[in-house]
Amino acid sequence: MPKSHQLGRWGEDMARNFLEMCGYVCLQQQYRKPGGEIDLIVRRDHVLVFVEVKTRGPKSLAPPESWVDQRKIARMKQMARHWLAENPMQGIGEYRFDVVAVQFHGDDRGMAVRHLAGIE
Repeated sequence: MPKSHQLGRWGEDMARNFLEMCGYVCLQQQYRKPGGEIDLIVRRDHVLVFVEVKTRGPKSLAPPESWVDQRKIARMKQMARHWLAENPMQGIGEYRFDVVAVQFHGDDRGMAVRHLAGIE
């Protein structure tokens, strides 16, 4: 398991792998602009998804997704507008905002990945 400063990046990689196994195609990882970032931007069929990944280690008392609040969602929406302006997409019927929660349980204890679709 990576050190704590690497845990977030490791979680993003696990989330990306999970979503790809579920049929999503990753368009971008770690989209950053002044004012915020989007961890993953994925697509499946005609749906574009902006994904916040939250990763917590074995000592965390709260589930990873509990760290996504209304302020974070507002920043995601702002960053999504930037991305859409830079990347006009043909054939996109809709877009949404999701959270992928990655809970690492400890060495030799595995992890849990939860995909929460359509957060608001």
